[in-house]
Amino acid sequence: MYSADIKRLSRQFLPQDFKLTDWASVAPYFEQLVATPIDQLNHLQKWLKNLSELEAVISEDACWRQIRMTCDTENKELEESYNFFCTEIQPHIQPYADALNKKLLASKALHLLNADEYFTYLRSIQKNIDLFREENIPLQSEISVLQQQYGQITGDMMIRVNDQEYTLQQAAKFLENPDRALRQQVYEQIQERRLEDKEKLDLLFDKLVQLRNQEAHNAGFKNYRDYRFKELGRFDYSKEDCYQFHEAVKRHVLPLVNKILEQKKIKLGVENLRPWDLDAEPAGTNPLHPFENGKELLQKSVECFNKLNPFFGDCLLRMDQMKHFDLESRKGKSPGGYNCPLAESGAPFIFMNASGQMSDVTTMVHEGGHAIHSFLSHPLALTGFKEVPMEMAEVASMAMELFSMDEWDTFFKDEQELKRAKIHQLERVITIFPWIAAIDKFQHKLYENPHHTHQERTAIWVQVLQEFTDDIVDYSGLEKYRSNAWQRQLHLYEVPFYYIEYGIAQLGAIGMWKQFRENKKKALDHYCQALALGGTRTLPQLYRAAGIEFDFSPEKIKNLMQFVQNEMDILID
Repeated sequence: MYSADIKRLSRQFLPQDFKLTDWASVAPYFEQLVATPIDQLNHLQKWLKNLSELEAVISEDACWRQIRMTCDTENKELEESYNFFCTEIQPHIQPYADALNKKLLASKALHLLNADEYFTYLRSIQKNIDLFREENIPLQSEISVLQQQYGQITGDMMIRVNDQEYTLQQAAKFLENPDRALRQQVYEQIQERRLEDKEKLDLLFDKLVQLRNQEAHNAGFKNYRDYRFKELGRFDYSKEDCYQFHEAVKRHVLPLVNKILEQKKIKLGVENLRPWDLDAEPAGTNPLHPFENGKELLQKSVECFNKLNPFFGDCLLRMDQMKHFDLESRKGKSPGGYNCPLAESGAPFIFMNASGQMSDVTTMVHEGGHAIHSFLSHPLALTGFKEVPMEMAEVASMAMELFSMDEWDTFFKDEQELKRAKIHQLERVITIFPWIAAIDKFQHKLYENPHHTHQERTAIWVQVLQEFTDDIVDYSGLEKYRSNAWQRQLHLYEVPFYYIEYGIAQLGAIGMWKQFRENKKKALDHYCQALALGGTRTLPQLYRAAGIEFDFSPEKIKNLMQFVQNEMDILID
């Protein structure tokens, strides 16, 4: 039914050889759209297609500039190319985008469009009109440039272990080593290296907070949090729901985290469980080593996906043919991992920092889930139809983490290692919630008080972190590292308030996995059907299409956490 033979969108409006070089190269196409009459249905439909094509071309150009820059943060030309887009092209686009949005909603033929098909698209258009302010254009341009500095600063962080240089991502593998003294040494080296750039990252964050706060005030909002909720299109839940989520995590998740950590303490046979023990195995047990290099990781991921559904594996193969992967960690590469949709090509780009660890498998299948989402939504008629709410986008990736576990014998041939990997994954499903809640609550407090000092920010963080800290790990003597731990979360710098989505989506993914446990075929059919809708339905409708409910109430959290715990108990027994 589904095919990975993805086709680049054919151009009908722009020339086939069009290249976005500067604003002058693209301005005539915006002028043409502004001037085109759209009061008849056929004219409106053609106009929407032309607008969609222009959006796809510009979006993909911007994405490639960002991809190339994150792959090589030391190349100044690539940085300048991205910054040029942010400062010399994007600011010119925004007033035209606003004018075109208003032109669309004023069209006399608007009511003739299919109301169900266009509902979320037109709702988003109205939201963009409501938020647009001319005076925010230079601020947004400056914010875009500043956000990228985080990757540049952190991408250069290196430490030496056993006379060899490692990125912080590569060095993390030593935290799985049975040698406890080595783990402690590497943990402290990583933390100390982060502290070296503490002031630089503090000052960068100051600038971002103040600019975002100004952006919100210009648009008539009391604070940036309220502005950002609207910008992110949070039509289906409120800040009060987020607060409820925070409390539910404390009540229903932290006790399970304590249980997991108590078991780890017993397993390791240590008197005090320290942070450098969290990823370790007992002496005599080797760390999980599922692959040697990026090439093998991709090969095994294709095999794993194939066994779930041949279409999933074909998606990765097609991306490989197009050279849409950069998987291995190296110096001068931004941290983290992402799947970048490419609106015109259709096949996205996956970026990550693999170093041979178990967590790399999770990252790869996670980003692979996003990639499948891009393939499935690519045939939708308009670029705007493919803009998926993040609370659904992350279900695509997180559900794939859980689905794929059934085929992880691809990565782990030894039965005991396979069992360890699955337990590790399910532990992470539970233990990530307190961190998500802490980062989210921290953001609420910061942007409610945007003029805070560095000392006040640290105090807010320490207080919030303490609320979501387990009772088992001994953090004594590590206060200076703990008080700075928020700086490792790139979302705070690059995509503010985009983090609770992981918590909401994790619940959706667990719901899908529960469905998968009951009927694999039905669950995978629901998965594909929901993803193929892109952003053309509301969040509750997308969740229903996936066979689950959009619900992150305390009771729902409690029930789903219990399900995961039960599944983990089966593996442990």
